Amino acid sequence: MITFLIFIAVLAVLVLSHEFGHFIIARGSGMKVYEFGFGFPPRILGIQWQKNSNGEKKWKLVWGKGKQMVSDGLESGLPLPSEAEEGTLYSLNLIPLGGFVQIKGENGEEVGPDSFSAQSFWKRAATLLGGVTMNVVLAFILLSVGLMLGLPQAIDNLPVGVNVKDKHLEITQVMSGKPAALAGIQPGDVVVNVGGMEKPSITEMQNYVNNFKDQDVEITVKRGNERITKKIHPFIYPDTGKGGLGVGLVEAGTVSYPWYKAIYYGFLTTGFYLKEIVLSFYYLIAGLFAGRGAGEALSGPVGIAVMTGQVAKLGFSYLLNFMAVLSLNLAILNILPIPALDGGRLLFLIVSKIKLQSVSQKYEQIAHGVGFAILMILVVVITVKDLGHFKGFFVDLWNRII
Repeated sequence: MITFLIFIAVLAVLVLSHEFGHFIIARGSGMKVYEFGFGFPPRILGIQWQKNSNGEKKWKLVWGKGKQMVSDGLESGLPLPSEAEEGTLYSLNLIPLGGFVQIKGENGEEVGPDSFSAQSFWKRAATLLGGVTMNVVLAFILLSVGLMLGLPQAIDNLPVGVNVKDKHLEITQVMSGKPAALAGIQPGDVVVNVGGMEKPSITEMQNYVNNFKDQDVEITVKRGNERITKKIHPFIYPDTGKGGLGVGLVEAGTVSYPWYKAIYYGFLTTGFYLKEIVLSFYYLIAGLFAGRGAGEALSGPVGIAVMTGQVAKLGFSYLLNFMAVLSLNLAILNILPIPALDGGRLLFLIVSKIKLQSVSQKYEQIAHGVGFAILMILVVVITVKDLGHFKGFFVDLWNRII
């Protein structure tokens, strides 16, 4: 339950920031926004202000599709006067896997000076890009705050003036089929003891394993709040003849920066993550066209929920870093020129600008509908994969419930 609540909280921050980007630019561009919703319909409830002919503004609750409750009278189902002016409806919807902003005329069905279709190319493009921009800004804010509070990172080549706490030796990679992997060692495990040495350095651990490569080596790691001890028999690297366990290591710690440096390095880290995520998407898409499957590269809502719970157990700073990476992934995914996503809508807008003639709304809506259907099928397929990949987690959860 805690994992689920943390996942919903993380998702709410990411989705609301994305939709707020669309919302604030649309409103700033003079467009009317009918609804700002978290989750997908059916609607549970919403809140909306209503201004009557006397200029008096009242807030009302909206239940389901339209049942209303005026805030000061608490009258249910009150009909709206025809001359009433209504503000944006802020709604909570049943399926908490996304969100939306409903803008007047966004699909060309309405006209008027406050409609999406009546705005200039640049205002419409800015509105479509608003969500992606806000996700990048959110990542920058999360990383900057995280660097002020302290984020886990490698402690080599750090700038002057930073504060380092909790220095430790962390396993960053576990080679498949090698002794460490066979013993159940996982990336993210922190080495706390090797052969009686407390908190060894990389060199100390490597030397110890090599010196005792002909016998079992006892290693203790910390995983979350759990300490795990394993006896592992090293293997011999054929190129060097040295003993090893088949792991990648880094000396890390919780590094905090003064606020001005945190902002600067938050900006640099955001750019670094963006570059790496773009490259990852490129290699993923290139691999799909080359006939290679996505393998473990993709995770859906279930996989992200499980990973969110796992990261949250490591600490708040880890969760901030994870949220920043998720936000940047959401930004890059949405800017791809895929129908139903922001990038797909932007593509149609650019084509219309080049042709000096709007693309037929009928064909654009068909494209977006097909794109959305394909995305939903992809979500289902990935969710099934995630359920198989994380079956141990769900079996353990079910056993604790019953």
